Amino acid sequence: MRILILLFIVSCVLGYISWHMWIMIPLPKPYRAGLIFLAIALFFLMPVIIFNEEHIPLSICGVLNKVTTSWFFIMLYLFMVFILTDVIRFMIPSLRPLFISSWKATALTVILISAIFIYGNIRYHHKVRVPLNIKISKPLPHPYKIVFISDLHLGYTIGAGELSRWVDMINKENPDIILIGGDIVDFSTRPLSGDTFASQLRRFNAPLGVYACLGNHDHIAHADKSIDFFKRSHIRPLIDESVLADSAFYIIGRDDMSNRRRQPLPHLIGNKDANTPVIVLDHQPYHLDRAQHAGIDLQLSGHTHRGQVFPINLITDYLYQCSHGYIKMGNTHVCVSSGIGIWGGKFRIGSQSEYVVITLTGTPAT
Repeated sequence: MRILILLFIVSCVLGYISWHMWIMIPLPKPYRAGLIFLAIALFFLMPVIIFNEEHIPLSICGVLNKVTTSWFFIMLYLFMVFILTDVIRFMIPSLRPLFISSWKATALTVILISAIFIYGNIRYHHKVRVPLNIKISKPLPHPYKIVFISDLHLGYTIGAGELSRWVDMINKENPDIILIGGDIVDFSTRPLSGDTFASQLRRFNAPLGVYACLGNHDHIAHADKSIDFFKRSHIRPLIDESVLADSAFYIIGRDDMSNRRRQPLPHLIGNKDANTPVIVLDHQPYHLDRAQHAGIDLQLSGHTHRGQVFPINLITDYLYQCSHGYIKMGNTHVCVSSGIGIWGGKFRIGSQSEYVVITLTGTPAT
């Protein structure tokens, strides 16, 4: 039933965009029909590629994935621009002829959309360093420098060259430990099968190691294949398990909540020393109150991308108690990253690509 409702909504939106293109673009009917067909075909080609990528040559799949996922966001903004156009036409009847079979309106629309997405692409490539000083109420022998990243989405869209620049940027921080909050893989490990990506990740330099939890996309790409990629990259996957780092604090990595059989948080805490700090990696920032009730000192999450582009960020802000940034709940500190990478088209509009540099301090050790 949900699929039928979704198809109905998508059909209405595409029909609305197609109608506006038909009345606005001053071309002969066959050319207008061709443009509309291409716009709709590119939209529906995206799921075809995702579900059939193993049957498409790797290079072609990469190009088509970039084009179709970018087109998804462009269509969203065409929809919003055409709504704005209809509001203007309704409020100012004298302007209605400007939007019918008009090169001026067509050019203005193209220029506006192009400007928005050029800005969005520039903003995506600007990685924001987010410093965060957190003091917990449990003892630590000394301050720890943690670099936290999430949502790399490596694969067809984000290549090894871009990943290499991220690694260089993070290594310059000289972190004690690197923590990754899931979605290292996009939707397939196929483009990661060689050593190109893994060799870049192996360049991470942190004395206490690199740890990661699974995200929903790591499951979409088949968890066993994602885990194999983690291990080849010298990233320690924590899947409903914990590790004691530097004999000073625990790191618990939760399986993604898309696995409904994942272990509950109290089970993962078990009989751990209550005076030893606990950091939890949990990809999706749902049920933050449970981390608070369990006595977690720091939870690190990602997943939301903070909507990635406006107005989706308004939706994520509504859906999540914390869709991006830092909050404190009692003695529990929570950080939700909007991600260093991205899904699909490389655009950030109303959100940012970031890496979080945490200075973690505690009470003096006795």
